[in-house]
Amino acid sequence: MRITVDHGLCDGLGQCTLVAPEVFELNDDERLEVAPDPAPELAAKVTAAARACPVRAISVEGA
Repeated sequence: MRITVDHGLCDGLGQCTLVAPEVFELNDDERLEVAPDPAPELAAKVTAAARACPVRAISVEGA
């Protein structure tokens, strides 16, 4: 699964962190960080987190 974040679009609201906290986290600067190599069983949560992003800054391939 490949997760891409467009940091130019990401506004740091953190909706993705609420849906999939195992994969997404906002750092101290409100910049989104993605866990390296998330477990395949988290694919549904990652996809839901991408859909929850109000600015569509997250894309997921191979989920």
